[in-house]
Amino acid sequence: MRWQDLRRSSNVEDRRGISGRGIAIGGGGLGVLVIALAVLLCGGDPSSLLQTGGPIDGQQVQAPASNSANPVQPDTNKQFAGAIMGSLEDAWKQILPKQTRVRYQDPKLVLYTGQVRSACGLGDAAMGPFYCPGDMNLYLDFAFFDELKREFRAPGDFAQAYVIAHEFGHHIQNLMGTMDRLQASGAGNRGSVALELQADCYAGIWANYAAAQGRLDTGDPEEAIRAASAVGDDMIQKRTQGYVVPDSFTHGSSQQRVEWFGRGMKSGSMANCQTFR
Repeated sequence: MRWQDLRRSSNVEDRRGISGRGIAIGGGGLGVLVIALAVLLCGGDPSSLLQTGGPIDGQQVQAPASNSANPVQPDTNKQFAGAIMGSLEDAWKQILPKQTRVRYQDPKLVLYTGQVRSACGLGDAAMGPFYCPGDMNLYLDFAFFDELKREFRAPGDFAQAYVIAHEFGHHIQNLMGTMDRLQASGAGNRGSVALELQADCYAGIWANYAAAQGRLDTGDPEEAIRAASAVGDDMIQKRTQGYVVPDSFTHGSSQQRVEWFGRGMKSGSMANCQTFR
């Protein structure tokens, strides 16, 4: 992806190396659900988070791991994330009011290592990237990019950009009131799957915008598709437990995630992202 000369977002807060120990837990509700879904995405067990509304305490943050295998080198990680955020802001500042008449508002990207404070509770790197509607922040530990390449076999800078764009998609859902309606509906796993697939579709809409801006290189869409497929519930369950339980899906199958990302990228239209129907 041609990101080096993109505008850098001013909405990036760097908390890397700051301990999250001793955090009082607040938020709860759908915010905790979003973090719990992130735990499941990475193959973890979110039961204690769901039972208590968040971890009670955390451990001291470890020093950041080396990202030598990362296609975006450590000294440019923040520049890369800032550039992607800047592009996402520019895109949705136009798209959201034009297509929905909903007022756009910037989120913030919080960079951290190990553990992090959020309005939804104590976030942990094992959860993977997540969005907290309580403070409208995206949270990212760059170690996940190494895991994306090593464990999920989805390398490439556009695969990483897809991850940020997916979490930004949750912010758009928050602005649209989608998260509040889902929480009130009590829709369970099916609602969670629809929420995640719509975020994939919104990530595809940004990819459509980036392509129109001449920012994509040959092979970039394939990188995003490979990443979307790799984090499907069926692929994760096969990798972590050896079998698939469709009724337990919270993010959607690999096929579904690829399909909805593709719908957004092909059309560039939020009207084509109606996963709840």
